[in-house]
Amino acid sequence: MRLQAEDKEDYWEVEALFDLCFAPGREALSSYRLRDGVEPVPELCLVARDEDNILAGAIRFWPVKVADVPALLLGPVAVHPTHQGEGLGGFLIEGALERAENWARVILVGDAPYYSRFGFERLDGVIMPPPTNPDRVLGRALEPGAWRGVMGDVRRWDES
Repeated sequence: MRLQAEDKEDYWEVEALFDLCFAPGREALSSYRLRDGVEPVPELCLVARDEDNILAGAIRFWPVKVADVPALLLGPVAVHPTHQGEGLGGFLIEGALERAENWARVILVGDAPYYSRFGFERLDGVIMPPPTNPDRVLGRALEPGAWRGVMGDVRRWDES
């Protein structure tokens, strides 16, 4: 697999992959309210392509604020069904996080048993827009102690 930055030509192919991998209406999820109209972090939006240049997976990151503290919102991340179970999701996550050198913390909404293997833990006191289940709000510190004392509502990047 080749990991590379998503470019403009990848956009619709990546969107089709997300539509395939997630339930209809995925854009109605509360996390999409944080993304709508905000540009993703381009250097962290990656695609994985096989030797035939076929899209096998994709990941995107968005800037958000927790209270007034900057953070990355991970997601969506998707792997084409023909490549699931090959470790490609982890390859995308770790590959992107290795490039996140200007960020101290990452947040996501997901399953703790899956994301804990990548260093994500439940974030107490960090509140995603409703109706998000608080048990699914996870974070990873990219710098030691980056989540210490960070609490409050997760807000759009462009909110003051």
